[in-house]
Amino acid sequence: MRNVRAALVFILIVTLFAAACGGAQATAPSSPTSAAVNGSPATIYLNEVVGLMEANSINRSTINWTDFRAQVFARAQGAQSIADTYPAISLALGLLNDHHSFYTAASGSGLGNPSSRRCAAPAVSNPAVPADIGYVRVGSFGGTDIAAVRAFADSVQDQIRESDRPGLAGWIVDLRGNGGGNMWPMLAGVGPVLGDGVAGYFIPPSGSLSQWAYSNGAATVNGSAQARVSSVHVLIRTSPRVAVLTDNLVASSGEAVTISFRARPNARSFGMATCGLSTANGSYRLSDGAMLYLTTAVMADRTGTSYGDSITPDEMVAGDAQVVERAIAWLRTQ
Repeated sequence: MRNVRAALVFILIVTLFAAACGGAQATAPSSPTSAAVNGSPATIYLNEVVGLMEANSINRSTINWTDFRAQVFARAQGAQSIADTYPAISLALGLLNDHHSFYTAASGSGLGNPSSRRCAAPAVSNPAVPADIGYVRVGSFGGTDIAAVRAFADSVQDQIRESDRPGLAGWIVDLRGNGGGNMWPMLAGVGPVLGDGVAGYFIPPSGSLSQWAYSNGAATVNGSAQARVSSVHVLIRTSPRVAVLTDNLVASSGEAVTISFRARPNARSFGMATCGLSTANGSYRLSDGAMLYLTTAVMADRTGTSYGDSITPDEMVAGDAQVVERAIAWLRTQ
């Protein structure tokens, strides 16, 4: 069995669009509690962290921030240094109750979220598929380096180029095990099978929504390219039938790709429900160089149907071979 913890860095949803998907400011943060007025570095730092949470969390309008601060600063009783605040920050992440927010110290070490999802699924390998079925596997990718992003997108689209041939009954898009990372090269890579156009939305609790799309080799948010392939492939047969395979390890950006195929004509999903992190995180740099990743929006499909939790496939199918067999059978039913 493989296990995944949602608070780990490799699972973060892309943060390149933080301002576009839920960064709207809420009312002014509440005042520090009486337990936290000594002006120590720990107090100043916790006020910075909690202030960002209060202004940007997707649950900011439903949290009692006076009680929130009281609990967080009580956990930090006696703290003097920034490192001393880590248990209190971990508590705060859990109190946000979004399961997806997390913190990365300036040193690069991650801080756990007590409410993060615990998801598991058996390991699977690329299946052998018959000649009339196209196959592409979209795995996790957590990089942001421009060259690495393009290389990953190219690797996904190269699979499509190699599998494309006349007479295909349809395509299998295998997302099983995709724990997330950077959704944009995933979307840019699988784009020829997905098809051009808006594929989903980020919906914040207030303010404007943002749309993600694929067009001519590029994955975009609100029309701005976030990742692009080096050489665009166009399918021999456009708008094909597509079977999307998911399991409980599909999370975050993997769920964004899953949602991109929801409500797409001639697409159907098979397997098991996803992990349940179909939300978007914005990134916020702290005064010491640490990063706070806050959940700021939920994902929605092309029809505007919002998710935010696990995504149940159209057909629940257990078993590695069984899900592939069922997908092939459906693709061949014209």
